[in-house]
Amino acid sequence: MTSIAPVNSKNLPVLSKDMADKKLGQTDFLRLMTTQLKEQDPFSPVDNQAMIAQMAQFSSVAGISEMNVALKSIAAQIGEQTALLADIKAASTTSKSGE
Repeated sequence: MTSIAPVNSKNLPVLSKDMADKKLGQTDFLRLMTTQLKEQDPFSPVDNQAMIAQMAQFSSVAGISEMNVALKSIAAQIGEQTALLADIKAASTTSKSGE
């Protein structure tokens, strides 16, 4: 019989910088969830409420990520418009002083 060491900070593998920067996506989450369901003990299945909570939490994170992309796009557009207005103001000031 083999023994299983308890998980603690001393026996966890050290993640490289490349591995730490990678993020899990929706496909990864679904793969993990499917594997969890396939490998679960049939006499002690995963609680339905826990599974729904995980799915809701992932959905919230995905929504926040999409909102972040949209806000970055809006900020870029505002920055471009501000620069354009500054150019227009500078051009109008130059043309008035040259008259």
